[in-house]
Amino acid sequence: MNKYQANNIRNICLTGHGRAGKTTLCEGMLFCAGATDRFGNVADGTSVTDYDPEEVKRGFSISTAVAPLEWNKTKINLIDTPGYFDFVGGVAEGLRGCDSMLMVVSGRSGIAVGTENVFGYAAAKKLPMMIFVNKLDDDRANFSGVLSQLKDSFGTAVSAFVIPIIKNEKLAGFVDVIKQSAYEFDGFKAKSSSVPADMADAIAEARDALTEQIAETSEELMEKYFDGQSFTDEEFAAGIKAGIKDGVIIPVLCGELGKGAGVSLLLDAIAEYMPSPADIGAFEATDKKTGGAVKLEAKDSEALAAVVFKTVADPYVGKLSVFRVLSGVMRSDTTVYNANKETNEKIGRLYFIKGKKQTETDSVGAGDIGAVTKLAATNTGDTLCDAGKNIALGAIEYPAPVISMAILPMAKGDEEKIHAGLNKLTEEDPTFKVTNNAETHQMLIEGQGEQHLDVIVSKLKTKYGVGVKLDAPIVPYRETIKGKAKVEGKHKKQSGGHGQYGHVWIEFEPGTEDSLEFAESVFGGSVPRNFFPAVEKGLRDCMAHGVLAGYPVVNLKATLLDGSYHPVDSSEMAFKVAASLAFKNGLAQAKPVLLEPIGRLHAKVPDSLMGDVIGDINKRRGRILGMGSGEVDAEVPVAEMFKYATDLRSMTQGRGRFSFEFARYEEAPANVAQKVIEESKANAEAEK
Repeated sequence: MNKYQANNIRNICLTGHGRAGKTTLCEGMLFCAGATDRFGNVADGTSVTDYDPEEVKRGFSISTAVAPLEWNKTKINLIDTPGYFDFVGGVAEGLRGCDSMLMVVSGRSGIAVGTENVFGYAAAKKLPMMIFVNKLDDDRANFSGVLSQLKDSFGTAVSAFVIPIIKNEKLAGFVDVIKQSAYEFDGFKAKSSSVPADMADAIAEARDALTEQIAETSEELMEKYFDGQSFTDEEFAAGIKAGIKDGVIIPVLCGELGKGAGVSLLLDAIAEYMPSPADIGAFEATDKKTGGAVKLEAKDSEALAAVVFKTVADPYVGKLSVFRVLSGVMRSDTTVYNANKETNEKIGRLYFIKGKKQTETDSVGAGDIGAVTKLAATNTGDTLCDAGKNIALGAIEYPAPVISMAILPMAKGDEEKIHAGLNKLTEEDPTFKVTNNAETHQMLIEGQGEQHLDVIVSKLKTKYGVGVKLDAPIVPYRETIKGKAKVEGKHKKQSGGHGQYGHVWIEFEPGTEDSLEFAESVFGGSVPRNFFPAVEKGLRDCMAHGVLAGYPVVNLKATLLDGSYHPVDSSEMAFKVAASLAFKNGLAQAKPVLLEPIGRLHAKVPDSLMGDVIGDINKRRGRILGMGSGEVDAEVPVAEMFKYATDLRSMTQGRGRFSFEFARYEEAPANVAQKVIEESKANAEAEK
């Protein structure tokens, strides 16, 4: 592939709701531009960007992929992203590597939840965007209806650049609103045709709306517009570019990917109107030496600043880091500096990538996208800069995990292989986390949804040869007491020679500290002072396992009152054992109760669905603390929140969002406590 200057590069992130046709559009654009010799198909696993075995098996995108093409002396780097909520991390990566966004919408179903989400992401980043309405040959397709939806949802910036020609209820061609010319399509090939007379009013209306939007891009054009003067072709084109860059204009094009219709018009529009890295202008980085801001531009002559926005971990090939050069030039066989890890990295071979295909190059210029293998310390989100510099770019913002599952080995002895595989997978997918719960002795993986975790499990098997299963995490209950009890603990053992003797009287009562509050009021030396630490140690050791269900004990005060000792047979060990005997008897008599963890839930949901969400919270034994416009705060037992992410998505058609944090422990209801105690006893019996 030829090398291009930044002003002739377009970095486009393809986004949209699942099944809208992003990957198929990518295939169509690649084929139309001659970047591939066949029109790949998602269903049969032949698409360029859905090359991962998991994507082939499931029939949809689960990760970000890059595919460049050349069109009208312009290099277009397509960044294909997943459409399903569980893989939203791929969208965050794609948006970090692009300058603008192409949102794909179904002409049949129109705006979906995923459409709204990605529009919100782009709006928050102030990314220029373009919309492609797909599937227009479907009997239920309605371009004008979808266009109205887009305008209602996303504002007056939405503007039709292309209008479909419908004859006998079938897609027959397109009218280019800007050039006011019509085209018929034979597959991907367009040929000029006459503009239908019955479409004159619709074309004029669309062009008038676009002219008004162009007028908003400069005071000069605004004055000309109000004076009733027509714009020149050059002013019209420049106004469109400026309007798209500033978000004043969001072009809408359309087509039918199954037949290739409309793809060339889309490529024309991207090359002609979408902003290049050079058009975006100067960007700001941070000089980590001084803490000050550094202004850089997409020029080869600038200092190198590149951000890694995607990592592919392969057990055979190794780690592949996909990067975007924001300024300067990345060259092979050089040393660069990782500003995040504060270490040098050796750059060996560089590549341009198209899906899984790699084409070696000696350099990647400003504004372009490339890849490098076997970087030792670099991960996704890291900045690479010239050696001796210390320039850091903004990190990728990933969503927090919303579901947690325990991961269990299918075969004994596989724990190390599981750890190694998961660590590799976190390199290419930072949206899931791996933790080890010291209390429950479970390895936990957290992710964006059940489907996300299912993919992780499948990759562990296929890539790293280790089988695992997922289970519900153990809820970390606690135990405490509500009453007071004075009990005796006596350990006496004689077996020849020195025996063992420890004897204590201890009073147990509710404490004010999370752990053990130990006190003593022994008179007359009935228990020598040097054995007090042994008594406390014996009690603290017992705190790990309560008398109800074996959960840790909290909020306990123990006062050593009395006891006795033997001048020969008493020892620290004997008093530790005596204390443990007192602990078990004392807690059993002091009204022990089970405590369950309570979390604070904050959910954002559509107002129209608030009733369903509140009803579901009540079913989970939650307490509503407050409600506002589209928001609800509640306290809910942790035990009731398992798979809440999946349930909330189902209730709200994917529009709901939530955060959940531990708040405190409180006494569990009797029926809940009884169930937990019975399960604990059953598990204990099963382990014998």
